[in-house]
Amino acid sequence: MLERNLGVRLFHRSTRKLTLTDSGERFLLAIKDNLEGLQQAISGVATDGGEPAGVLKVSMGLTFGADYILPLMPAFLARYPGIRLDWQFATRQVDLIAEGYDAAIGGGIEWQAGIVSRALAPLHLIAVASPEYLKTRKPPTDPADLAHYDGIAWRSSRTGRIRERLMRNAAGAEIPVRLAETIVLDDPEATCRAALLGLGVTLIAVSHALPHLERGSLVRLLPQWYSDGGPISLYYATRTLLPSKTRVFVDFVVQAFKRDRLAERFAGSLG
Repeated sequence: MLERNLGVRLFHRSTRKLTLTDSGERFLLAIKDNLEGLQQAISGVATDGGEPAGVLKVSMGLTFGADYILPLMPAFLARYPGIRLDWQFATRQVDLIAEGYDAAIGGGIEWQAGIVSRALAPLHLIAVASPEYLKTRKPPTDPADLAHYDGIAWRSSRTGRIRERLMRNAAGAEIPVRLAETIVLDDPEATCRAALLGLGVTLIAVSHALPHLERGSLVRLLPQWYSDGGPISLYYATRTLLPSKTRVFVDFVVQAFKRDRLAERFAGSLG
């Protein structure tokens, strides 16, 4: 393989003997002062096929990561003590290779060529507001009614646009909805906080809304309607020679989501 990459013959071969060519002698002379370091590097990489170890660099959104991924880490690190975490919490889509990430988690991703993804759960968005905001207002009867409320709109930090969403129900009906732009924010957590403060109606992911719905601090409007944003996925650069630290992280998260039935809990289509 080395000869093929260099385009030079380094060895004379026979069935009984292996000797260096002149080019091989010169190559050995050039690297011999660094040979020990090279051997150590090769040995270090080779051990990656054994016990998973090393720095695991991952990107994900802050709220999703803190609520659903970080709580898995005590058990994960107890199983794989050689792995160290280096995580960035951001809502943007990262370039895995250019930025040196082992993996990332996100929803609504536009996949680049060669990227491998594992779907974790649906990214379903639902309409919510605080009980205080709804005290003096009649509930909407269909998604078109949402335009008549104070709206907390979300602007994509990547595109700069405010998206018109298409809401659907289990019967297959679809209605486009664009919230009134009473407040425009560019972060999903800020959008959720604004709704909690009673500033209006917004659309947020079920995964984001779920703890607040369970506590009663947010109320779901139009419980049979949702907007499908695609899957929430765990993605990484390649299947080929995937480092063991990345492989075990992917498998651990996927299994945890199945065990805890999070795909079902995040499905806005279930009402």
